[in-house]
Amino acid sequence: MKSSIKDYIVDTSTIEWQPLLESGINTNGIFVKPLRKDQHGRSPSILLKFEAGASYPYHNHPAGEELFVLEGTCSIEGAILNQGTYLYTPPGFKHSVTSEKGCILLFIVPEEVEISGEDYQSKNHI
Repeated sequence: MKSSIKDYIVDTSTIEWQPLLESGINTNGIFVKPLRKDQHGRSPSILLKFEAGASYPYHNHPAGEELFVLEGTCSIEGAILNQGTYLYTPPGFKHSVTSEKGCILLFIVPEEVEISGEDYQSKNHI
């Protein structure tokens, strides 16, 4: 176990944005900065950047999610979330995400999301 609080601080300005890559779905224009890893090596806390016009497909949150808009705006199920808006999505809630003008989100997701689609039913992580 780490012994200093400094071991748990993440300076996000030193992390490069990485393209979000998920097999079988279009994630063009979406970038990620992982903030921490869990015991399985998964990042449940991340920053997400959507470029103008980017979208993430309809998906399920088996364990819910928390989302905070740091910059810009996004649309979830017809609701516009502006800078400073917080969203708690309960377990089992399904939605897509689009950003007409771009945004940066703090995203906390305890379990991987499940993409909903006719040809794509496996679990994926964002």
